[in-house]
Amino acid sequence: MSGAMAAAAETAASDGLKKGIAEFYDESSGLWENIWGDHMHHGYYDKGVSADISDHRSAQIRMVEEALRFAGVNSGGFYDSAPCYRTVVILGKDRTAVSFQVADALNQPFADGEFDLIWSMESGEHMPDKTKFVSELARVAAPGATIIIVTWCHRDLSPDEVSLKPEEKNLLNKICSAYYLPDWCSAADYVKIAQSLNLQDVMTADWSENVAPFWPAVIKSALTWRGFTSLMQCGWKTIRGAFAMPRMIEGYNKNLIKFAIITCRKPE
Repeated sequence: MSGAMAAAAETAASDGLKKGIAEFYDESSGLWENIWGDHMHHGYYDKGVSADISDHRSAQIRMVEEALRFAGVNSGGFYDSAPCYRTVVILGKDRTAVSFQVADALNQPFADGEFDLIWSMESGEHMPDKTKFVSELARVAAPGATIIIVTWCHRDLSPDEVSLKPEEKNLLNKICSAYYLPDWCSAADYVKIAQSLNLQDVMTADWSENVAPFWPAVIKSALTWRGFTSLMQCGWKTIRGAFAMPRMIEGYNKNLIKFAIITCRKPE
C-alpha cells in the first residue's frame, strides 16, 4: 500500500471511530442520566466494601474528590456546577465561570499555555493517538498547571513481555468493538509519554479495586424493569454496549483491565 493510500485508510478509520463514539454517547446518554444521574463515570468505593445502589451517586462524586486530592488540587466546589462526562475539563484561573465547548481533544482550539488545570475523566481510552492526546493537554496547560488523566488501561507488561497474551487481546478487541475504543495502553505507557514531554511530578495509581462495585451495579440497574424498558427504547449501539458489560467485569477479574489515574505538572 502506498503512503497516500495508507494515510487515506488511517483517516477513514479515524473518522469512523469518531462517528461511532459520537453516536454511541448521543444514543446512550439519556438512558444513563435517567437511571444514574449527571456523572457519567465510575464511582470510587472503599476496597472490599459492598455498596447499595443508593451509594453509587455519592461514589461518583467521591471519584471527583479523590482524583483532585490525589493530584493535590483544591476542588473549590467547581465540580458541583460541572458534571463530569467522558470529556476533558479545562479550567482557567477564574473557576467561578464555567463554560463548555465541544472540540477534538487531539486538536484543541485553544492557545498554548491557556489553562491552569487540565482534567481528562475517562476519555483517554477513546483517543487513538495517546501521545498526541497527552501532548495537546500539555500544550494548552499553563506553566505550573496540573494535568489529571483518569482512564481505563490494560495491565502493565512485565519486563520480559513485548505484548499482551493473545487471549487478552481477544477480550479487549471485543470490548473495543462494543464501545468504539482504539488500541489500549498501560498506565506505564502514559508515564513514559508524560516523561518524554518533560512533564514533572508524574504520579500514577491503580484504582481498579476502588471501582470494582461499579460494573456489577450498572448491570444490576439494567436488569430492573425501568432499566430494561429504557434500554429497549435505545438503539443497537447502546444494546450492544450493555451486552459487553460482563466482559468489562471479566477483564477486571483477570487483572487485565486497570482503572488508573495519572497526574503530572507542567514545568514553571
